[in-house]
Formats: sequence, C-alpha cells, structure tokens
Amino acid sequence: LDRFRRMRAGDSLRMMYDNLSQDPNSLSNLDQDLPNYAQHQVPIFSLPQEWLWCQTWCSMDTLKSAKTIDLCNNPLTKTPKLEVAKQLLPEWVELDNEAKNV
Repeated sequence: LDRFRRMRAGDSLRMMYDNLSQDPNSLSNLDQDLPNYAQHQVPIFSLPQEWLWCQTWCSMDTLKSAKTIDLCNNPLTKTPKLEVAKQLLPEWVELDNEAKNV
C-alpha cells in the first residue's frame, strides 16, 4: 500500500477512468478497459480464477469454488444479466424479491 501511494497509483487510475468514462463505447467494458490501459503505469497482477468467476471463460465445474461471480454479458448466449443470475444463483430470486419490497 505504501508503494501504491508513493507512485500515486490512485491518481493515475482516476485520470484513466475519467478519460475512458467519457467514451460511451468504453463504458460497456470499463472493468476490462481500465486495467488494460493502466497496466503500463500501475502494476496489475491477476488473481486466481476463483476470485472472479465469469461464465464466458470459466467452466461450470469451478462455479462452486468462486469467491465472486461476474454476471458478465456472455457473447455466446446473449442472455440478460438478471436471467443469468437466476440460472446460476438459486437464492437470487428470493433476494431480488426482498430488495424490490424494501
């Protein structure tokens, strides 16, 4: 964290985010675009797959060990994210209904 602060990585990331977010085409993939643009200025390391599971590039066998799930747009199925959530996460429907009733 000290090294991150010394190199002003937060400022660099905020500037890159600000530039990318002005382009409407970039917003759809900002979670991918920001690290791709930033990796030459801010050291970025990949986490093991279980830290970010996505149906596009991960197998269903590894879903149970996922620590976080990215309800990404799967280009192969083009299924809306909320439908994906209902398919992958049985508890989603109940939680979604609970949130709607708040």
